[in-house]
Amino acid sequence: MSLPAMVVVALVALLHGWFLVLEMFLWTKPAGLKTFRLTPEFAAQSRTLAANQGLYNGFLAAGLVYGLAMQSREIVLLFLVFVIVAGAYGAATVNKRIFFVQAFPAIIASVLVGWR
Repeated sequence: MSLPAMVVVALVALLHGWFLVLEMFLWTKPAGLKTFRLTPEFAAQSRTLAANQGLYNGFLAAGLVYGLAMQSREIVLLFLVFVIVAGAYGAATVNKRIFFVQAFPAIIASVLVGWR
């Protein structure tokens, strides 16, 4: 894997690590409310669901980091596909901007990592 590919994959992993923090720990705080455009009431009611979602984002980040650490294109590409699918589903069901925040960076990373 090239250095630019590894850097972009690492950025996608960091982004999902940040999603974990936002969804698991900051959901009801000002940063979470502002980021996700939530009311305090809705955030309080959906806190457990958001924490679960954050955990899954952490798994995506961990898989990407593991793939980089093992220098495995296959593992990295697998987890990038997971990110792309999650981002596309989120864009289709929640908000179209999820595609650009989540799926698009993973698409760029997957192109840089390269398909054989």
